[in-house]
Amino acid sequence: MTEPADPFDFQRCVHACAAGDRRALHALYDHEGARLLGVARRITRDTASAEDVLHDGFVRIWTRAASFDAARGSARGWIYSIIRHLALNHVRDGLRDLPLDEAQLSALLASADHEQALDAHAASARLYHCLDALEPARRACVLHAYVEGCSHGQIAQLLGAPLGTVKAWIKRSLAALRECMG
Repeated sequence: MTEPADPFDFQRCVHACAAGDRRALHALYDHEGARLLGVARRITRDTASAEDVLHDGFVRIWTRAASFDAARGSARGWIYSIIRHLALNHVRDGLRDLPLDEAQLSALLASADHEQALDAHAASARLYHCLDALEPARRACVLHAYVEGCSHGQIAQLLGAPLGTVKAWIKRSLAALRECMG
């Protein structure tokens, strides 16, 4: 399989966005928008939410393009990590904010295992609190591994981080979560 003669230059586009070139953002969207929407849709499992994530992601790409550091990873990886993080945050925030209506609360309290259900709900809230306490990159590693089922190698590629770093982040993050969950 041969590479195209003129591969898309993500880094040039990100740097052009940092300089205020709207055509560069448009080029990124035209080139990668459909694939990024697919990533967001796979995580959120909802087209409307994925479209919101994609929109927010491109706003973030535009406003934070100057913070891209090629020494830390590829521009394409940086773009994808923005979309993945926003999609994971969208899912996490949606799960955290699920309100119980009167009927659900009544059913929960009427069930024979209501204490167990309430304990599970409390543990879930504690887990979200503990996940929020992790640094964003480490939280992303844990979520990629345990929510998306990605391998360490896949996570390293997604985040543009060395494999050893990803493994260490996951190991330390799991220890921190265990300690936080007490």
